[in-house]
Amino acid sequence: MDKTPVQHLTVSPEEAGQKLSRLLERRFPGLPGSFWMRVIRTGQVRLDGKRAKPFDRVAAGQDIRVPPLRPEDAAGPSPAGSPRLDLRQEPDGLLVIRKPAGLPTQPGSGHGDSVQARLAALFSTAPFTPAPAHRLDKDTSGLILAGATYQATRALHDWIAQGALTKRYLAWIDAALAPGSVLDLHDTLAKSGPSGQERMQPTPDGKPARARARCLATRAGRSLLELELFTGRTHQLRVQLASRNLPIAGDRKYGATTPGPMRLHAWRLALPDGRVFTWLPDWDGEFRVEEAELER
Repeated sequence: MDKTPVQHLTVSPEEAGQKLSRLLERRFPGLPGSFWMRVIRTGQVRLDGKRAKPFDRVAAGQDIRVPPLRPEDAAGPSPAGSPRLDLRQEPDGLLVIRKPAGLPTQPGSGHGDSVQARLAALFSTAPFTPAPAHRLDKDTSGLILAGATYQATRALHDWIAQGALTKRYLAWIDAALAPGSVLDLHDTLAKSGPSGQERMQPTPDGKPARARARCLATRAGRSLLELELFTGRTHQLRVQLASRNLPIAGDRKYGATTPGPMRLHAWRLALPDGRVFTWLPDWDGEFRVEEAELER
């Protein structure tokens, strides 16, 4: 197949300070990070005409030489034509995204559509391509944050690394608890099972996982929980609740008897600078969530 010509990119002020490999991943969202690591290390990418390392920090105005690219280098389908995202942009460049259930946070094997792909399409002409600062499972709905500039993105990652970003979820579980009761969830979790069928499960040699659950209401044998997440392990809340015979409604992977969709939603994010963002789930019928229930 035909290759693209050699390209020369100029680092914008919005991109300054980030790693070379990460900048290229953002500029070319269809190409995986492993591709850029390889071509940088083999000298095919040049920074101001010189060899560079993948983790070198770039400065505004620097020239990046990008080698010819082939269509087969891409990781997946192009996001062209992807639906728009429901988001708002704060004055400091923070992006608050409402992710629907069923949309992956990042592209992967077998699917090109994702929050990340839609951001790339939406900001295709911008000097900086945003990417999600944290993840939600494909079938979990709720709020995700990103940065429209590298500076905003770096601030987000620093807050997350410091544990300063407070995340709260809402979930219906297939069990009846007493309203007002609180559960402290402390486990060590690890992945097990054959490729493509992995499951997370509690195990003594796993990674620490911490969360707290508070029962807000009980209806028809199910309970509405508000969950505060202190760590971010894969499927963490789903596994921690299921291992206590409290599976999330609709989560058939971890033992729920209620048909899908899964009733887990990231409804509240609080930043250390005092900003708080909320979004109630659009569940209806017996799963509807009323604002008054959250005030109890």
